[in-house]
Parts: sequence; structure tokens; C-alpha cells
Amino acid sequence: MNIVAPLPARLMIEVIFDFVCPWCYLGLKRLSFLLERRQDLAVELVWRPFLLNPDMPRTGMSRADYMIRKFGAEDRARRLYASIAELGAAEGITFNFAAIRRTPSSVDAHRLVRYAGPFGAADALVQRIFQAHFVDGADIGSHATLAALAAELGMDPTATTLFLASTEGADAVHSENLHAHRLGINGVPCFLIDGEHAIAGAQETEVLERLLDLATCTSRER
Repeated sequence: MNIVAPLPARLMIEVIFDFVCPWCYLGLKRLSFLLERRQDLAVELVWRPFLLNPDMPRTGMSRADYMIRKFGAEDRARRLYASIAELGAAEGITFNFAAIRRTPSSVDAHRLVRYAGPFGAADALVQRIFQAHFVDGADIGSHATLAALAAELGMDPTATTLFLASTEGADAVHSENLHAHRLGINGVPCFLIDGEHAIAGAQETEVLERLLDLATCTSRER
């Protein structure tokens, strides 16, 4: 007697995020661990840009200036980052905030993720850009840095450099950012599952799992 195993439930998870947000990196890491454990789920990840600093110059700004502008004082920022680093360590992220010398504009990084989609490299590229920024202290606003990260994943560095030198995809990034705000999303990360179930923040894995299970049941009932 042949028993056919049920096909995995297919879910689309839209991740609304920004590369300069440490909570987004933490939330994504927790989601990644969950999806590795739940092989019964067939998930498509869709990356949606959100710009925490929409007025950031394309060349970025010094980290010290950014922390003073955003938090009022560097000491206050360091206390917050210390708390985030402790949470990250529990998830296998070695946050190295001290290595970050410039806060970049994230527009080009978001553009590159869109460009990487047809090459099947978007998911891995998101993880790699986060690591480059928060662990390696690399300037992810630099075209050279972004092209090198894409090349690590097998993308053509010359073609990637030419793409980054253009303005292709910039309007789409700003449009999606505006759309997220119009939907009432004012904080990231935000996870939208099958267009129906949403949750914001770097949620614990158990919370994300309950939401995925709810979305799976709803999907099967349709």
C-alpha cells in the first residue's frame, strides 16, 4: 500500500524591512531558523523595502553624526545597541556596532535585491548584506561593496556594477516604501503572510510559528 505524503503548505511571506535596522536582522534570523526547522512548509519570501532614513544622502553620513541626530547622544545609542547585541548573540548574530563607520543610504541595497531576484540570489543576498553591515562593518551604501557581495553569490560583477551605476529600480523602492506607510506600517520588520496575516517586530520564533500555522490552516481551507 502506497502512502502519499501530503504536499507542503505553500505560503508567501512578504518581509518589509530595512538593511540599517538591527531589529530586522534579528527578526529575519529568527524566521530563517524557523523555516529551517519546519520543512513541512514551502515558503516563498518576497522582499519589500522600507526606508527608515528616506532623507539620508546617497553617500550616507558618519556614524557619530547619525547617532547624535537620531538618539541625541552617542551614549544613549550605545546602551541600546548593547541590549540588541545581547539578543543577537542568543540567535547567533555577532553584532559589531563599533565597526560601523558610516550609516549608509539603503536605497541601492534594496535595488540590488530586486535585481538579484531573477538570478535566484535575492534571499541569500539579503542575509549577506545584513552580515556585511552589522557584523563586518562594511559600507553597504558603496557600489563596490554591494557588487562584491553579489559576486560572492555568483552574480556577474561587471553587470552588477553597471546596474548600480544606473537609477534603475530606485523609483520602485521609493514607491514600495510609500505604499508600506499608506498601509499603516510605521515600524519594521513586518511580516505579511499570504496577504492576510501580519505581525510587526522581531518576534520570538514561537510567535512566528503560531502565525505560520494559522496561515497554513487558512490556506488549506480556501
